[in-house]
Amino acid sequence: MATECQAWLNDNLVENNPLSSSLLSSDDEKVETLNIDNEINGNWITATSSTIHEARVKAKAKRRLRKNSSRDSGRGDSLSDNGESLPPTSPKGKLLDRKSRSGKGRGLLKKGGAGGKGVWGSPGEVYDLEEIDVKDPNYDEDQENCVYETVVLPLDEGVFEKTVTPIVQEYFEHGDTNEVAELLSELNLGEMKSDVPMLAVSLALEAKASHRELTSRLLTDLCGKLLSTADVEKSFDRLLRELPELVLDTPGAPQLVGQFIARAVGDKILSRDYIESYKGKVDCDHARAALDRAAVLLKMSKGGLWGIGGGQRPVKQLIKEINLLLKEYLLSGDVAEAERCLQELEVPHFYHEFIYEAVVMVLESTGETTFKMVLQLLKFLWESSVITVDQMRRGFERVYMEIPEINIDVPHAYSVLEQFVEQSFNAGVINKKLRDLCPCRGRKRFVSEGDGGRLKLESY
Repeated sequence: MATECQAWLNDNLVENNPLSSSLLSSDDEKVETLNIDNEINGNWITATSSTIHEARVKAKAKRRLRKNSSRDSGRGDSLSDNGESLPPTSPKGKLLDRKSRSGKGRGLLKKGGAGGKGVWGSPGEVYDLEEIDVKDPNYDEDQENCVYETVVLPLDEGVFEKTVTPIVQEYFEHGDTNEVAELLSELNLGEMKSDVPMLAVSLALEAKASHRELTSRLLTDLCGKLLSTADVEKSFDRLLRELPELVLDTPGAPQLVGQFIARAVGDKILSRDYIESYKGKVDCDHARAALDRAAVLLKMSKGGLWGIGGGQRPVKQLIKEINLLLKEYLLSGDVAEAERCLQELEVPHFYHEFIYEAVVMVLESTGETTFKMVLQLLKFLWESSVITVDQMRRGFERVYMEIPEINIDVPHAYSVLEQFVEQSFNAGVINKKLRDLCPCRGRKRFVSEGDGGRLKLESY
């Protein structure tokens, strides 16, 4: 076959290679129709020179397209079937496009969202317990009967104090005994369980009366849940032995420990024979004083012993105690004692009532002694930062608002108030703004002055 084709070509030679001349010369617009057998893509065909030229151009464009589609896809230089460049947004121009090129599929997630690295399965899938395979080479028969529990090591003395002290101090702030019991139950106290009452009482000795009342309630609530009566007795025995050391920090420790013992007996977390068991067996003077104090209190009353402290008391009772405090100060003149009594009330948010009662006492007094002593007390409390700026301001503003009613009973209240406010400003107790707010009563104007006999309004 090849020999026959070659013979035919030799017989039909075209002068000056008409196929190449038709490709290279652009001046000759005439296309000669020649019956030339040529090979295109492995097939022998009979075609004109223009048809062969178009077929070669298309074949070259397809080869370039196949080459760029696998190497340069997504760069914007891919070619279409016509040899034109495709835009970057074309599906054939996306980089690492994992969609099917055939256009099939609905675009859903692979394996319903359960495939890929780090995936635990499709959403909503519930895993059951894995059944143990007896034929597994790693199967151990003893593992089926194992019980795993969290082991908490028992606390030693150093760790016990560092762990329990913040719990008790936080309890003094919120007063919730159930929270303390829950926190202590999470600890492995071991033999240190009996030291919980002793640590709580030791911290309460240096605290306020309200904190001692909270400590007594805590011991009562913990007894039976976390502590036993034997633990409480053991704790108070150790307190009595260590009283000589506690007195160094708290001089009144024997009386306070005696009150705790009396309260514990009254709350029935200590037996009534506890005090009797120490008769004739105590050598320490401090321990003897504590036991005597407890015995006396048990004979006197059966109440709470500590009383209600802080803002839990009624307002009328607080006002009554403040008036008694001021009257006692006017008799003694001891500003340090007055400061101590004021702080024992444990109502720093109510000190404005103290300022109000003190200023009203000055307005109702007849001599200068009360004027000077109250001014001296306010200056001392201001310099010692017992009374804050806000409480001082609120106390004076209350007097300013009620001065018209006070003036009905005290005719010279306005003039005395102006003098006291001026002296307080000079002493640095109040600022200039508060001084300028002091009300002053205007004088009467008569009909001759043209106002019809009306009184001038009081200015503030």
